[in-house]
Amino acid sequence: MVDDKDLLRRIASGDQPAMRALFARHHLRVHRFVVRLIGHEANAEDVTNETFLGVWRNASGYDGRAAVSTWVLSIAHNKAVSFLRKRRETPLDEDAAVRIADDADDPETMASKADKGTQIRSCMERLSPDHRQIIDLVYYHEKTIPEISDVLGIPHGTVKTRMFYARKRLGEHLRAAGVDRGWP
Repeated sequence: MVDDKDLLRRIASGDQPAMRALFARHHLRVHRFVVRLIGHEANAEDVTNETFLGVWRNASGYDGRAAVSTWVLSIAHNKAVSFLRKRRETPLDEDAAVRIADDADDPETMASKADKGTQIRSCMERLSPDHRQIIDLVYYHEKTIPEISDVLGIPHGTVKTRMFYARKRLGEHLRAAGVDRGWP
């Protein structure tokens, strides 16, 4: 099996099959990361595609200091942040706002909330975006402190501090939701 660094070298020289292989290997992980950051499936797919377009365009800029997966997630993070900034700048269409459906829980949704996994995800959504990113990168992407520092472009100490407070807040939300153990 060809490793990610070799794939990137081949991508830098315009090798499309190498790009397809890297995409297949990392698409799902990147997509899940982006969904957690921006919270909308269709927009997350667009940002994920932009991420891999960025990989294609910038493969020659990969310097090998971080794992390829970390480098790709850092591109995804930057693309998601850019997307969120653009979205905030879009004015509210009042006619569209009137047509927004009521999000009140239906019986099916209420039943799914009883599921522990659903409760954990719901509690994670109540975290600040910074805390949600840290929890996501540590527990879902199994990234180390230095790797998270590279992905988010923040110092190691900031990663550790955010992790401490993110876990604390998540624990508080889980206890309030009646979940006895936060980490299955």
